[in-house]
Amino acid sequence: MELKNKVIVVTGAAGGIGRAAALMAAREGALLAISDIDAGGLVETVQQLAGMGVPVYSDVLDVTDAQQVERYMNAAASHFGRLDGAFNNAGVGGEIARLHNLSEASWDKVIDVNLKGVWLSMKYQLPLLREAGGGAVVNMASVAGLIGFPHNAVYSAAKHGVVGLTKSAAGEYARDNVRVNAVCPGYIDTPMVAMLEKVRPGLVNATLQGTPLRRLGTPDEIAEVVVFLLSARASFITGHAFGIDGGLSAI
Repeated sequence: MELKNKVIVVTGAAGGIGRAAALMAAREGALLAISDIDAGGLVETVQQLAGMGVPVYSDVLDVTDAQQVERYMNAAASHFGRLDGAFNNAGVGGEIARLHNLSEASWDKVIDVNLKGVWLSMKYQLPLLREAGGGAVVNMASVAGLIGFPHNAVYSAAKHGVVGLTKSAAGEYARDNVRVNAVCPGYIDTPMVAMLEKVRPGLVNATLQGTPLRRLGTPDEIAEVVVFLLSARASFITGHAFGIDGGLSAI
């Protein structure tokens, strides 16, 4: 089992990729500390983990609130006695609009959740990982953090920021035996992509036609990479942003 008895934090675990990663980490033996701002979805994930007999600590968390994040990370580590790894997955989609029509409120929300939320999570995870003798962090970026994303510039800006933050942290904490990487999914079969299709009908299909594999990815396909990066099998990998996008960023 790749993560046997490892204490792993997963933010944004109420559904989609976060839930898939939590469940897959659990199948690999991890002890889970999960959170989300969606209390109902979080309960469903807890129930699924409980059905697997997995020890779990959970709480509702707004990753843009520094006091909440500090309290949650410390409580999770205290509950299990340490912290070994984290998947900082919490995020939101952006307003679909041309840049000059983008509202300031949308800009602030997307940057706060998708970029500041990752920074705050790492800010309070890294001392705990150092205290435990090392560990691994995986941050949720996006294919939009590798290439431009017309009509959703703020989302692309936030995800490019996550990639830069990941690379910087990897260099800074390598001597502490902490590895930091990012995953950059393309179009995945999640509620976020379903909502994008609802807002801009035809956009997802048009993008898939320009994607070499010509299909949506699945949450489990992203979770597989997350679990690998959290595991000892990735012991010589740090500072990278992995495109898991069906080839979209390669062409």
